[in-house]
Amino acid sequence: MSADRCTYGTALGCARVLALVACGALACITSCAVAAAADAVSLPYSPGLDLKAMDRSVDPCTDLYTYACGGWQKANPIPPEQSSWDVYSKLAIEVRTFLKGILEQLAPVAASRSPEQQRIGDYFAACMNVDAVEAAGSAPLQGELARIAGLPDKRALGALLGALHTRTWGSGLLFASGVEQDARDASRMIASVDAGGLGLPDRDYYTKQDAKAREIRTRYRAHIARVMTLLGEPHAAAQADAMVVMRIETALAASSLTMVDKRDPYKVYHRSTLDELQKLAPELDWSAYFKASGLVAAPWLNVSELHFASELSAQLARESLEDLKTYLRWAVAASSSRYLSSGFVAEDFAFNHAYLLGTEVDQPRWQKCVAWVDRDLGEDLGREFVAREFPAATQAAALHMTEEIETAMRERIERLTWMTPETKAQALAKLAAVRNKIGYPRHWRDYSPLVIRRDDFFGNVQRAAEFESHREAAKIGRPVDRDEWEMTPQTVNAYYDPQLNDINFPAAVLLPPLFDARMDAAPNYGNTGGTIGHELTHGFDDSGRQYDGAGNLRNWWTPTDAKQFDERAQCVRDQYAAYTVVDDVKINSALTAGEDIADLGGELLAWMAWQADQEHKAAAADPAAKRDGLTESQRFFVGFAQWACGNVRPQRLRASAMVDPHSPPRYRINGVVSNMPEFAEAFHCRTGQALVKPASKRCVIW
Repeated sequence: MSADRCTYGTALGCARVLALVACGALACITSCAVAAAADAVSLPYSPGLDLKAMDRSVDPCTDLYTYACGGWQKANPIPPEQSSWDVYSKLAIEVRTFLKGILEQLAPVAASRSPEQQRIGDYFAACMNVDAVEAAGSAPLQGELARIAGLPDKRALGALLGALHTRTWGSGLLFASGVEQDARDASRMIASVDAGGLGLPDRDYYTKQDAKAREIRTRYRAHIARVMTLLGEPHAAAQADAMVVMRIETALAASSLTMVDKRDPYKVYHRSTLDELQKLAPELDWSAYFKASGLVAAPWLNVSELHFASELSAQLARESLEDLKTYLRWAVAASSSRYLSSGFVAEDFAFNHAYLLGTEVDQPRWQKCVAWVDRDLGEDLGREFVAREFPAATQAAALHMTEEIETAMRERIERLTWMTPETKAQALAKLAAVRNKIGYPRHWRDYSPLVIRRDDFFGNVQRAAEFESHREAAKIGRPVDRDEWEMTPQTVNAYYDPQLNDINFPAAVLLPPLFDARMDAAPNYGNTGGTIGHELTHGFDDSGRQYDGAGNLRNWWTPTDAKQFDERAQCVRDQYAAYTVVDDVKINSALTAGEDIADLGGELLAWMAWQADQEHKAAAADPAAKRDGLTESQRFFVGFAQWACGNVRPQRLRASAMVDPHSPPRYRINGVVSNMPEFAEAFHCRTGQALVKPASKRCVIW
């Protein structure tokens, strides 16, 4: 799955809410008083093309990004609690503030609250009760720590890990597991075992030997020791424990695939039986693990990284029981620190945010609480958000634009000169099978089995993790739910899922300044149209192209066409590999290739769709006429650039270069338009200027 980059609706009145309830479109809001109170909460308006965000002293043919965003960058310094700040994150915080208002209204006990409102209100109230969280200290961990201390032998580790995995949010202790569509049969859900167990963001943090990497590991060991002292260990013991944890995690990292390797779907798919997994990794009782986790490993499962599983088993044989217990104590504490008292929270922030990302201060408590409600009860909260901020007209407009983008994609495929008819027919069939999911799910998730208590924040977090684990496990052996969403409606983001072959646009990403019906069509197509095209192109990028229209991992390309594609994709990789991220760090274009290809393909599709839209209008705008000093074509490209306006701390840039499949914002704009002659024509750019490539050097795939 790839996650990346119509009107602005004011709060709905009570009559509007009741009308929606009557037609069954949204969840019932039980009281007009509640709906009316919600009207007091509103989202600020930002225009879809912001003239104040521009810096017209810059030549767009040299640097479109700064031309479109220089003013925004000056007016929007990074808030101290953020490691980066851009149009998307600013809108996300505005949405989060809006959700805070809703949750504050629903937190007090009231008979008028629906079950959904009661759950999210009580969760928020428990989270915001910092006095209770502080008084609890590390007590919420004592049950798990006692289970670890009582582990009688290594053979019992499988059952313990199965239980711990269901109750712990994070990457997994020692390894990760889950449920996924079978890559060879996308109609089937199967269990999976994956690499995991690392406290640093990626395996490269453990394997690189440059000075900065060594510094990070030194600071990480000190961080581990400080967390262990918070658990009550003496200083000397905590220091020794940190060495144990570092040794175990380094071995796990060394046996894990790189981020680039994980982009190859064939390298992370190894369908196996339970017996085969037991033979591959005999030191863990896998039957006990699956029983305790609720996962069913029949008739088969996916062991994503065979080498990791084998080396994990060897490591379990090497390590003593006491050292494994030390690692587990650390891993449980590290994954839980953010939910505990202030000492744990401060230490988690100091290393993971202040040091690694350069963030100056921690987020206010309310922001975290809203985010956790969103994670744990996201569709309950989504009902409230959609009812207030996502009118049907916005959904219809976004769907219309999506269909226009798909029409443009069909025309581009049909016109390709490098693709043979055989492969072209397969590509068109895949395109025709794409499903468009706009706004919110057709059916809301049922959280009624999840117990939420107003006086037990940590318990709510743990029970929510367990609920989600069991909900996922229940999918095994059942038909794939193609209507399910991986993001909540209030998420400012979008994604393409290669196995469901669908593009997903949550309601919140269809708000101004990203999608603004008050604006003319040009900036909307440049911005949201480009994002729609981006997600659609993910189905045909270097990874997504390997799945067919049904979502199966299948090679539907002739050898000649695959070679032609790879040559064109290499043009993109070569271009982005030359860009500097920070200091001497270059873009890892093998990691970012999918997003870079999608950025380029998406904007080409948006341009085509906008041109077609203009032709279909009875009175198309004069392309030479100017509005705010910009022609319509120029407004298209400024609209495109302004979705990416932002500032990023150097520490965040360095960290992202290792793990983020997206290029830095500047290159996601300048890199794209340098391959578009339409841009050069729009701004009357001259041959030889920075963003003007000769025709022979342009990268174009779709």
